Amino acid sequence: MLSKTLQQKVQNADITPPGESRFTDVLSVGIGGSALGPQFVSKALAPAQPSTNIHFIDNTDPVGIDHTFAEIGDRLKSTLVIIISKSGGTPETRNGMVESKAAFEKAGLDFAKQAVAITGDGSQLDRVAKSEGWLATFPMHDWVGGRTSELSAVGLLPAALQGIDIQAMLDGAKEMDDATRIDQIRENPAALLALSWYFAGNGKGEKDMVVLPYKDSLLLFSRYLQQLVMESLGKEKDLDGNTVYQGLAVYGNKGSTDQHAYVQQLREGVPNFFATLIEVLQDRSGSSIEVEPGVTSGDYLSGLLQGTRRALYENHRDSITITVPAVTPKMVGALIALYERAVSLYAFLVNINAYHQPGVEAGKKAAADVLALQNQVKAVLQETDEALSLAEIAGKIKAADKIENIYKIVRHLDANRRGLKIQGNPNQPATLKVMAI
Repeated sequence: MLSKTLQQKVQNADITPPGESRFTDVLSVGIGGSALGPQFVSKALAPAQPSTNIHFIDNTDPVGIDHTFAEIGDRLKSTLVIIISKSGGTPETRNGMVESKAAFEKAGLDFAKQAVAITGDGSQLDRVAKSEGWLATFPMHDWVGGRTSELSAVGLLPAALQGIDIQAMLDGAKEMDDATRIDQIRENPAALLALSWYFAGNGKGEKDMVVLPYKDSLLLFSRYLQQLVMESLGKEKDLDGNTVYQGLAVYGNKGSTDQHAYVQQLREGVPNFFATLIEVLQDRSGSSIEVEPGVTSGDYLSGLLQGTRRALYENHRDSITITVPAVTPKMVGALIALYERAVSLYAFLVNINAYHQPGVEAGKKAAADVLALQNQVKAVLQETDEALSLAEIAGKIKAADKIENIYKIVRHLDANRRGLKIQGNPNQPATLKVMAI
């Protein structure tokens, strides 16, 4: 397994950063499923003091990027960077790569000697990594979507570098795959889960899915499931081209935190949801003290889960309980596979394609259009010494229907001192004048 091989070489110091004895940190740069899966697994399974610390750039927010590099600090010289993008052209990931290269250059470091790519064969990123002599590249196949990539190199490499047993994760996923192939519905956990969703939402996604894992280590599970479920099932058209507006909205936090947050509404408010409670039987690896006679903290957690379930049931609110023995690599692998397979089966039940995302692509195209408009605005302003109104700018670039976009563009550029200045009150767009500086 390529991921395990690299992990062993890093752990054994067969691969080291220039001038350093070993890699101390990992920086994973990705977006969507290329970040949500690795983040969930890290939170669930990484030891409190891993031999290799992991950091994430999962957005194109400059402050967030700066914070991540400040967090790494002087250890940048011993940080292994993983750039994850199937196409190699995802803007957020590309931006993270460019920012990472700039940080390495500023520190006087050779980025290529500390960089690894996970990408499609022959992609733009693959070509860059090979031409610049990065440490390694790992394949991401065309048929693997980001939201179903955690059990590929996308998730396995970061996990392995943190010392997580990725073979156990794969073993758990394999067992779940085997169970999903059982043709008796009552013995097929993924089929039962998909049918429960179908029943709860009348096959039309009429109720939201509230995910409540009763374990701190599973905090990010609901966030991971948001993309897996909503990007897969949120579709306007079915396979026959009919307009169906399918989908399941997902949100959640963790128990028992939610006893003090939105369980009040779940029990007594709008009944527009069904709950999924994730129960973990093992409290901790060792014995527990008693917080009161005969009762441990874990007993309270179990009691709160059962209490929430009962309170919901008494008020006619649907819930599903999934019980696992402990949060282990094998169980996490099985959970990931369970939900991936359940999504597929639910998509079959409602006759939609779970594996494309036209809405996401539409959002990316719209963002590209805004950036192109920004370049036009800057060009118009640079061609004149006069201050122009938003309407005048729109007229010069024949974009009268995009005045709101132009307003937001110039406001953003002005706030960041990017070559123009706004005159007037930004809260009264019609009175503004804009000029190049």
